[in-house]
Amino acid sequence: MGSFYPPGIAQGKMLDFYVQHFNTVEINSTYYKIPHPAVFAKLDQKVPSDFEFIVKINRDTTHKKIFSPEPMFKIMESVESIMNSGKLKGFLGQFPYSFKYSTRNLEHIIETRRLCRGYRLFVEFRHDSWLQEHVFKVFEEYDIGYSNVDEPDMPKLIPPQSIVTCNTGYVRFHGRNTETWWDISKGDRYDYEYSEDELKGWFPLIEKIASAASDTYLFFNNCHMGQAVKNAKMMRDLIRDQLNLSVC
Repeated sequence: MGSFYPPGIAQGKMLDFYVQHFNTVEINSTYYKIPHPAVFAKLDQKVPSDFEFIVKINRDTTHKKIFSPEPMFKIMESVESIMNSGKLKGFLGQFPYSFKYSTRNLEHIIETRRLCRGYRLFVEFRHDSWLQEHVFKVFEEYDIGYSNVDEPDMPKLIPPQSIVTCNTGYVRFHGRNTETWWDISKGDRYDYEYSEDELKGWFPLIEKIASAASDTYLFFNNCHMGQAVKNAKMMRDLIRDQLNLSVC
């Protein structure tokens, strides 16, 4: 839990502490397993009325070669409570490196967007074959959000960008572990803590994103020993102190 959460805090109290510092969260556990609706109902009761959720869609939607709408039906049922309370602000679809650009794969994304029932779908790619104007125009047409990323500087991965395809900007920070990105035997891909200088390096891109969007989400996925929330707090404080942007 690192240096963000108090020592010895119970797992059931971590959200209570988190909401004292942040008003939004990206739920990643749904990627692995879609929970019973009662789980989101409980989360809904534990957070303030203005709290915002982005929910990651299940890997059966993003990582299987044969498309089935069933996982999206299930996740829509799972999040019903936060839909009804107005706290659900969208879904994240993280597609793998093997998911390369093709007309068929682009249609898969469009169909997934339709299954979101009017809620925003943000899409993260891992392969740079998607970096083309045609894709961005299709995203704008279907009101699909593009997720900019910070990840290792390696061939065919996505470089830092300031792409905005809807009225909401989106950035995800994964860390820069070049040695462990493709070889988990060397360690956790996401075990990485950003320095202040590394985060400041994003300032020009964040300003471009913020100027093109009405709202912008910055999420940290370097989820090891509390590093994500520590860096999220660091980034928020840096933006508040050094950029002319409102943060919450």
